[in-house]
Amino acid sequence: MKITAAELNRSTLARQLLLRREPLGVADAVRRVVALQAQQAASPYVALWNRTAGFDPAALDAAFTSYEVVKATLMRITLHAVHADDHRTFREAVEPTLRGGRLDSRFTATGLTLDDADELVPALLGHADRPRTAAELEAWLGERLGAPPGPGAWRGLRGYAPLLHVPTGTPWSFGSRPSYVAAGAWAGLRDKDASSAALSRLITRYLEGFGPASVADMAQFALVQRARVREALKTLSGRLDVLTGPDGVELYDVPGAPRPAGDTPAPPRLMAMWDSTLLAYSDRSRVLPPDYRRIVIRINGDVLPTLLVDGYVAGVWRPADGGIEARAFHPLPEETWAGLAKEALSLTALLADREPGVYGRYRHWWDKLPPSAEVRLLPGK
Repeated sequence: MKITAAELNRSTLARQLLLRREPLGVADAVRRVVALQAQQAASPYVALWNRTAGFDPAALDAAFTSYEVVKATLMRITLHAVHADDHRTFREAVEPTLRGGRLDSRFTATGLTLDDADELVPALLGHADRPRTAAELEAWLGERLGAPPGPGAWRGLRGYAPLLHVPTGTPWSFGSRPSYVAAGAWAGLRDKDASSAALSRLITRYLEGFGPASVADMAQFALVQRARVREALKTLSGRLDVLTGPDGVELYDVPGAPRPAGDTPAPPRLMAMWDSTLLAYSDRSRVLPPDYRRIVIRINGDVLPTLLVDGYVAGVWRPADGGIEARAFHPLPEETWAGLAKEALSLTALLADREPGVYGRYRHWWDKLPPSAEVRLLPGK
């Protein structure tokens, strides 16, 4: 069975709740979309505002506080917000990646070895049986080692150990000075069989939220070797649909998942920084046109907040005095501008009680953007 580029786009939007806002609670919504990028504390809130009807940010505060939704270093060695029921599976699936990416040369340059890490992690988790600040945990590590740890030691352990971020307050639950708590009693951190089985489950969850997808897409999402993905797919043989993508590449999908027609209407959206739909694929053209990739994804990896028009990135936005400044990369019809203006009213209301100048620390990128086809201030009132 073949699937077109437009159908791939609409499949992604449907599963990411971007064809219409769904009447879901925040925990159920997070489970549906699988994982939300959370490097920037506001982004999970903006992401869920885009996806759910009547979104109440206090509900996400409560879900983080109760650990029904958790924030941790997971796929691509980046911070994600995921449903608590998914955390362990996802963590075990990407265990080899976290080990290689965080217990790296900067870790061993401190004089510590991988065996030292295997000894330190269980003790660290035991000490983090209640919320601890980063300073407290780093001090504990120094006492354990008998000397102040080098910067690579704490960096490596905090990224590798299964730690959850602890909510620390306003405006978006997590501040600039993180605190951590152990994700539970973890055994067999290096159990290859457990990691392989978990990767099969992660792939299934990924396809539910982002499919159909290729081997390269799955490997990119989790940042795992393609060989590991292929092995995991063997264990799923007969349980997945196999499709042919627009470029002839083999795609996999879970049976019964929504695949809307390519001409299904897609409303405009003001997307969060690092929104997962822009990063979950090797071939990002299903949502992000190639000509705009280098504009939206900056050289250091920052992913700007975008305008989504007819299912595709068409520009960027930022808060401004009086509303939202929208920069379109190509001309947009007045009907689309009217839809974006309606979104801006809603977003401005969300930000007003939290952080009206959200993403302000990234404003320097606007000075480096190429000329836009059109720039408009979308009023907030």
